[in-house]
Amino acid sequence: MTLHTTHIDWFGLAPVFALIGASFFALLCAVLVPRAVRRIAAASIAGAGFAAGIVLAVWLYVDSAHGHTIVSGAFYRDRWTALGQVILCAVGLATTLLGVEHVPGWGRNAEPERRDDHVAEFFALLLASAAGMVFFVGAANLMVLFLSLEWFSIALYVMCAIDYDLEGSLEAGLKYLIVGSFGAATLLFGSALVYGATGTISFAGIADKVAAQGLTGDSFLVLGLALIVAGLGFKMSAAPFHMWTPDVYEGAPTTVTAWMSSATKVAALLLTFRLMTTAFPHDEHLWSWAFAIVATASLAIGNLAALVQRNVKRILAYSSISHAGFMLIALSAGSALGGRALMYYLVPYTAMAFGSFAVVAARERELGVPVTLENLAGFGWERPFLGVAMWFFMFGFAGLPLGGGFVGKFYVLAAAYRHGWVWLVIVGVLATLVSLYYYLGIVRAMYMRPAEELQVQAGSVAVSGGAPPQETLLHLAVGAAFLVSFGSLFAVQPLIDFAQHAASALPL
Repeated sequence: MTLHTTHIDWFGLAPVFALIGASFFALLCAVLVPRAVRRIAAASIAGAGFAAGIVLAVWLYVDSAHGHTIVSGAFYRDRWTALGQVILCAVGLATTLLGVEHVPGWGRNAEPERRDDHVAEFFALLLASAAGMVFFVGAANLMVLFLSLEWFSIALYVMCAIDYDLEGSLEAGLKYLIVGSFGAATLLFGSALVYGATGTISFAGIADKVAAQGLTGDSFLVLGLALIVAGLGFKMSAAPFHMWTPDVYEGAPTTVTAWMSSATKVAALLLTFRLMTTAFPHDEHLWSWAFAIVATASLAIGNLAALVQRNVKRILAYSSISHAGFMLIALSAGSALGGRALMYYLVPYTAMAFGSFAVVAARERELGVPVTLENLAGFGWERPFLGVAMWFFMFGFAGLPLGGGFVGKFYVLAAAYRHGWVWLVIVGVLATLVSLYYYLGIVRAMYMRPAEELQVQAGSVAVSGGAPPQETLLHLAVGAAFLVSFGSLFAVQPLIDFAQHAASALPL
């Protein structure tokens, strides 16, 4: 008897395997490596895993000019997937550098006997969540989409609650678990309705069935599509599915927040763009309007709610909701220009999001309390490099021409204009003007201390938070984020070329 097995392109899954393998060895450090060297050993394994993921993803990008599906049509091997994997692994490597000095339980107020209790598990979970996201962006059917979504979500739930001595960490993990589970259930129910209407779970197969059987406007299909949009909206923290974001971002360890704020956006938005343009092109008149409305709600709620916040992590959380709105403008266009704009926007955005939370982590460790606009005062003078980096990140978020955020917003609004949605361009411009208030408010807090707080001693300003730690690796991670966010303004054409090649893998 001859057993016929499906041919599997193992190299197409190489970045996933690299991260899974590194996660396994990092977890072994928890039981096999002495406590004294456990942190360095686990971090080294994580760094090697992410570096290998970057190299393999770049190799796949070069070697996948003609995209196709692998593993019996379950996974896309193309440049859209590969470029997304490069971004995810790069953010993961930066998070590893940050985590070495800011791993949960390693703060100034941590008890000595509790330090490094779960350091190996933290890096193992970081790698596991990254592996799930790397698999998620290449999903080619609804089953792989859901399983990979749960894969990285479960790891993130645990990461949010891993520092159970930190006030709010357990609460953040529980909130994220409950809301995330509801979003996953919504996505699964929508997938079931789409399968019931079309009889297939393949992205390309769904489009073929809709065209062949004239299912455009079918009630089951439309309801299923709406539920899928809602389920993915939870993951990209877009309004009105954003309710978990401020509380979870504030309560989770800041290292985890830095990872979540950047990586989950990349995974959710890239997969959503592929899903909509590949599986539901015949219903574009429905989902394009849906995402345009969600984008408008995200811009309005994110920017207006941020105006009244005093906690810096909550301000950045609402900023994340606002930027989800900008990226959804590109998605709602549903065009090749929209695909290029989205891919380009994600590069400076991930750098700015990660870098800003890394700076907050440094201030948080220095003071031992949550960072607010009040206790952020003077930070720019006390730690000049981090202050200047934060200043550039805020200006980039605002879309001012000091980084790639300016080009990203311009590119996104150009996609909306090309699509004929001038009203959406106006909404984006107004949202940008509103955001200047709270972004510049953070810069003002860092450099313009109230007169009564200034203590002039020998012609210098006294450091309010005490002598700051060295944090060499944190500075390296923030410096890398700064170079990407600022450098993307001067490397526009190469990045656009990469984005164009990636978007060419989609049926646009």
